[in-house]
Amino acid sequence: MAKSKAPKEILVVGSKLKEVVKEAGLRSDGELVQAVSDKVHELLQAAIARCQGNNRSTVRPHDL
Repeated sequence: MAKSKAPKEILVVGSKLKEVVKEAGLRSDGELVQAVSDKVHELLQAAIARCQGNNRSTVRPHDL
């Protein structure tokens, strides 16, 4: 199955993410927030799969 090219919903707070980068003395690219959010989607999908694989209905921190 081909991956969808459409951006997924943003799951991170852009201003907070940019603040962390700025505190490190760096600038953030305009696409950084979407890229980080995409990684969060990937992490969550893996955690959901692990949870389901263990026959649980609650995703827990250790599923990450």
